[in-house]
Amino acid sequence: MNESLERCLSAMRGEGLPELAIRTFSLHLERLQGGESGKLSGHEIDAVADLPDATALSRYHETGVTALDQVALIKVNGGLGTSMGLERAKSLLPVRDGLNFLDLIARQVLALRRTSRSAVPILFMNSFRTDDDTLNALSPYPDLATDGLPLGFLQHKVPKILFKGHLPAHDAANPEFDWCPPGHGDVYTALVTSGLLDNLLEKGINYVFISNADNLGAVFDAEILGYMVENDIDFLMEAADRTDADRKGGYLCRLKNGRLALRESAQCPSDEHVEFQNIELYRYFNTNTIWVHLPSLKRLLDETQGVLPLSTIVNHKTLDPRDAGSAPVIHLETAMGSAISLFPKAAAIRVPRQRFSPVKTTNDLLGVRSDAFELTGDFQVRMHPSRFEPPAIELDPKYYKTIDDFDRRFPDGAPSLRRCSSLKIDGDVLFESGVTIIGDVTIRSSSPSSRIAANTEIDSDVTLD
Repeated sequence: MNESLERCLSAMRGEGLPELAIRTFSLHLERLQGGESGKLSGHEIDAVADLPDATALSRYHETGVTALDQVALIKVNGGLGTSMGLERAKSLLPVRDGLNFLDLIARQVLALRRTSRSAVPILFMNSFRTDDDTLNALSPYPDLATDGLPLGFLQHKVPKILFKGHLPAHDAANPEFDWCPPGHGDVYTALVTSGLLDNLLEKGINYVFISNADNLGAVFDAEILGYMVENDIDFLMEAADRTDADRKGGYLCRLKNGRLALRESAQCPSDEHVEFQNIELYRYFNTNTIWVHLPSLKRLLDETQGVLPLSTIVNHKTLDPRDAGSAPVIHLETAMGSAISLFPKAAAIRVPRQRFSPVKTTNDLLGVRSDAFELTGDFQVRMHPSRFEPPAIELDPKYYKTIDDFDRRFPDGAPSLRRCSSLKIDGDVLFESGVTIIGDVTIRSSSPSSRIAANTEIDSDVTLD
C-alpha cells in the first residue's frame, strides 16, 4: 500500500468510519492513482433517442397504489447552500409562505399518508454538517417517523486529497476543511452501513424513491411506481428534456455494451465540451430522481462485496471553499444516478419539467418564491398550470448571490413572474411590492440606489440611472 492511500485510510479509521466506506473510498483513490481521470469520452457512448413518457402512464396507477406499502422515500439532504452564503443545511431556507424545504417535505409526506392510508416511511440522508440541524427542524412533526426506522441516516465523509502527491489535506486552523462528502452516490453504501437496507427489506419495503431535498418537484407518483413494478425494472431514472439552460449539466447516454449511463460535466474531456453541450444530440438530463428495487440492490451489493463500482468523479476544488488561494485539492465523488449502468434491468423515463424544480442558486429561489409557482393544498410547489418551464432568471451575482443580499433587494417578496419568460438584472436594483415582469426583460442599473416602484409593470428592457 502506498503512503498516500495508507494515510487516507488511517485518517478515516481514526474518525471511526465503517470499513465498507473505507473500502469504497479506497477503490476511487486507487483509480485516481492508477491514472484514471474519471473521464468518459464521447467515443465511448451513444445518444439516447427516445424515452417512455411519464405523462402517458395512467394505466399503471392502480398497480402503483397497490404497491404503496412497499415504498420508502429518501431525501438527499447533505447540502449547505454555501453558494448562497449559507452555513447551515440549505433545506432550512424559507421557500414559500414561511415554510422551508423540510416543512414542505414533512407536510407532503403526512398528506400522502392521509390520502393513501399508508404509512409511507421518509428517510433523510444527512451529511455530518446537516444532521443535527435537520433533526431539530423536524421535531415539530412527531408523527413523521415510522416505527422501527430513524428519520435520518448519515452520509459518510472522505478526506480531501492534495492535488500534488494525493496525500490527505489538512488545515490545522480549520480541521473541518479536511473532509468532504463523497457525493450522493454514497447513498447505497450508507444504506448498508446504517443497517437500513436490511431493516427496510425485513419490513417488506422493496422500493425506494430517492430525490434531492431541494428539488421541490420530486414528489411520489403512483403511476411511475406502477410502471416500474409491471415492467420488472430494477432501477428507474427520471430524465427531462435538455434546454439551453441545461447545456452544462449531466445527461443520459448509452454505453457501447447497450446499458444506460450517466455522463456528468466533470467526466467530459476538455476537448469535447462543445459536443457535450449539444442538446439536440444528447436530449435528456438526469433530474437526480431515481427509483430503486431494493432486493436487486441487495443482490448487486452481494456480488460486489458491498462496494459498488460507480464511476469516479474527480472534482478539483480548494481546501478552504471560500478561499480560491488555498491549497488545490481533489474531491473524489460518485453520483447515485451512475448506478444505472450496473443494474441489468435499468430503465429511464421522460418526465415533465414540473418534476424538476431544484433550488441551487438565488436565481432558482426567486422563481419558486414568485407566482410562476404555486403551493398546492397537499404542500407541493408546482409551476403554475399556464407555464411549461420556469422563467430563465439571471441575477447579478455581485448583488444577489448570497441570501442576505438577495432578501434585502426583495424586501416585500418576489415580483410577479407568471407571464415572464426571462429576467436578467445587471446592477443593484431594489424591488418594491407588486412589481410585475412580462415577457423577456433586462433591467440595467449603474446606480447603487436604484429601485423599481411599487405596482410597476415592466414588459421591455429598462435602464435605470
